[in-house]
Amino acid sequence: MTTVITVPPSLDDVSFEQVLDRVATLAPDDKILVDARHARWASPYGLIALLTLAQTRETRPALTPPEAEETGSYWSRTGFFQFAEELYDIHGSLPRTRPATESNVLLEITAVAKSGDVHDVVDRIQQRAQHILARELNIDAQVSVRFIMTLSEVCQNVVEHAGRGGWVAVQTYRWRHRLGGRRVVQIAVCDAGIGFRRSLESTPGRVATDRWDDGMALEEAVIRGVSRFRDRGRGQGLAGARNFLGKWAGKLSVRSGTARIAIVPSWDDDVPLREGLAPFPGSQVQITIPERVAGATGETGGTGA
Repeated sequence: MTTVITVPPSLDDVSFEQVLDRVATLAPDDKILVDARHARWASPYGLIALLTLAQTRETRPALTPPEAEETGSYWSRTGFFQFAEELYDIHGSLPRTRPATESNVLLEITAVAKSGDVHDVVDRIQQRAQHILARELNIDAQVSVRFIMTLSEVCQNVVEHAGRGGWVAVQTYRWRHRLGGRRVVQIAVCDAGIGFRRSLESTPGRVATDRWDDGMALEEAVIRGVSRFRDRGRGQGLAGARNFLGKWAGKLSVRSGTARIAIVPSWDDDVPLREGLAPFPGSQVQITIPERVAGATGETGGTGA
C-alpha cells in the first residue's frame, strides 16, 4: 500500500512541516507518493527539503510533478528534477525548461558533500551576488564579500557536521506577504545527516545532562557558538552568519531533529524556539536578507537563548 503525501500549494519552511507531520506517522520503509500536482510556489528551502526527505526513506519514494506549467518550468530551472530523478520514481512527464532572459535563481540547487563543493558554490555565485545585493537589495556591493562568506560557512556546516551530502540553493523574490512587497534574497541549505545533537554529543569529554535534547543542542550551536571541534575557528559558521545578519536585519532559522531555532528580526513574528516538531534527520538552515530601505534598522528580536 502506498501513502499519498500532499505537497501544500505554497511550499516553504513553515508549510513543509505539514509534510513532515504526515510522514512521521509512517514507518521508514512504507511506500509513499509525494503528490506535488497542485503546488503553485516553492521557496528554495521547500525544494531542497523535498530532496532531503527522499534521502530519509528506506523504500524509494515516488513523486508527481506540479501540473501548472509555470510552476513545473520554474522547478526545472532550479535544477530540482535533476536530483529528484535520482531519488524518486517520477510519475508523469517532467516539464520542459523554458528559456528565461532573467531569472531570480541566484544559485541553482547544488549538491554539497565536501569542501571542494563549497569552493565551487562560491565561484559560481560571486559575480551574481554583487549584482543582486547592489541593484535589487540596495546593499553596498562590497558587502557581497561577507554575503559569500556567510553562504560558504553554512555550506561548510554540511561538510563538517552532516556525515553525508546535502544541497544548497539561493534565489531572490518579492515578498508580498511580509515587508511590504520588498525583495529578499534567500539561502537554503539542507542535509539528512546526523544533526546538531549527535554532532555535539561526539565532543570528547562531553557530559550528558537530563535536559540535553535537540532544542538545547541548537541553542549551544547557534546562540553560544559551541562546536564539537576543539580547533579555534572551526564549527563557528552559524555564529558568523548570525553576526552578519544582525547588521542587515536578516533572519536565520535552523531546524534539526525535533526542534527549530530562529534569530528573529523586527519585521518577522516567528517564535525564537520551537520544540516537539515531527522528527527529521540532519539540519536545515534558512537565511533571509531583505531589501535595504531608508530608515530600516538592523535590530533583531528574540534569539532563542
